[in-house]
Amino acid sequence: MRYAELIEKLQDLPAEKQAEVFDFVEFLAVRFGKAKGSSFAPGEWGDTELSEFTMSQALRGMEDEPVLYTRDDLKEQWH
Repeated sequence: MRYAELIEKLQDLPAEKQAEVFDFVEFLAVRFGKAKGSSFAPGEWGDTELSEFTMSQALRGMEDEPVLYTRDDLKEQWH
């Protein structure tokens, strides 16, 4: 696949999928030591960096989700 084809396919994706592709490219860049400002050798991750990356991926988009439950919905509360 050529660069132009890749860009064309990327532009056809919805914005949230484009963001997903960008996040994956960032992951690969860090993993293989190509990220700007990366102090890691290719394939080397620190615990902090890995934890931050995985948490950001897991929580991505959650801020836009509606709140489904409130404290009033709890059957039992711990004080």
